[in-house]
Amino acid sequence: MKSFVDYPENSDFSIHNIPFGVAVFNKEYIACCTRIGDLIVDLATLYDYGFFDEINGLDENVFEAYTLNEFIELGKPVTNAVRLKLQQILGEDSKLANDEKSIADCFFELDQVKMMMPVHVPNYTDFYSSIEHATNVGKMFRDPENALLPNWRHLPVGYHGRASSIVISGTDIIRPKGQMKPPGADSPIFGPSKQLDFELEMAFIVNKNTEMGESISTADAEDAIFGMVLFNDWSARDIQSWEYVPLGPFLGKNFGSSVSPWVVTLEALNPFRTASPKQEPEVLNYLQFEGDKNFDINLEVSIQPENGEENLICQSNFKYMYWNMNQQLAHHTVNGCNVEVGDLYASGTISGQDPNSFGSMLELTWRGQNPLQLSNGTERKFIEDNDTVIMRGFAEKDGIRVGFGEVSGKILPAN
Repeated sequence: MKSFVDYPENSDFSIHNIPFGVAVFNKEYIACCTRIGDLIVDLATLYDYGFFDEINGLDENVFEAYTLNEFIELGKPVTNAVRLKLQQILGEDSKLANDEKSIADCFFELDQVKMMMPVHVPNYTDFYSSIEHATNVGKMFRDPENALLPNWRHLPVGYHGRASSIVISGTDIIRPKGQMKPPGADSPIFGPSKQLDFELEMAFIVNKNTEMGESISTADAEDAIFGMVLFNDWSARDIQSWEYVPLGPFLGKNFGSSVSPWVVTLEALNPFRTASPKQEPEVLNYLQFEGDKNFDINLEVSIQPENGEENLICQSNFKYMYWNMNQQLAHHTVNGCNVEVGDLYASGTISGQDPNSFGSMLELTWRGQNPLQLSNGTERKFIEDNDTVIMRGFAEKDGIRVGFGEVSGKILPAN
């Protein structure tokens, strides 16, 4: 496929992608959109101009909305048809290619739009599904010889996070305050976190509502998954390490998480499917699956200090995930937990075996013992005030590139 829109070969937003998002156009109105190269396409106006008239089930302009929820709830027969239609009308020989009025009214430069949260997130769950990350953390905080707890290889460990503090890329994050217990101290202290960290994650978004008591099987999970985003689950390690026993993450996590603005569909990621790591022991029946359910997605993290340049500190890959998305959703619902359109399910920190692939400062510096050296001569054990953390992700194979753009966030001093 080729598009009449020119874009660089290394663009994340090729015609093979066609992601979905929501934008403010010219500070005037909000609508759902897609992106091709460095151009944002207003889907609501395309609808008004009749470009989607032939799609069954798209009976009203759901793109005139502040979120993608209404669109993705239509289900894959409709959303896939819209994506395929967009590939067609953005093609080099399409009717739109020579329609100057439609192009003028529907296509916008990046500086003419402001991206918004792509979906309203009713519920948010964070998993803990990278065996390398879980092993590293277990070695640091527990018995190095028994880093994984007994349940870890039998089920996708997770917890329910805070949906209200998930924010769009580019939103500043204020350093959290809380209780911490310094090493050797008899009692906790209160103050701003001294061990603020990022977590390199990805997340999937569901497109359906289910009833209480209903479950989604591994075989049916992908019908319920609209697409994926990059996800930075900010973490205050010192607050977390004091509070997490016995019930798990709380104030160390719920102060903020950042998402990328573009939702990339599973269909766009199909060419990049890959096998999951071998699971031993064999999982229970409801967690078993067939086919390649993981994806080869390159991930990287950079730190940019104030008035400094970016420093690449991590290169990882989504294919390292021990538990795949189908298993995560099947486990999440096997007890009858109901899901809602727009629910967001994060992977947990994604780390590989190589130290350069560790997806958090906790691991990269081994709890601060081995600081990172930045190009401006400073060092980092954890994230400091006015640092910006930038995550990027893309998949590439056989000349096809599908990417997510980036998710970034700057840390501001505690209030």
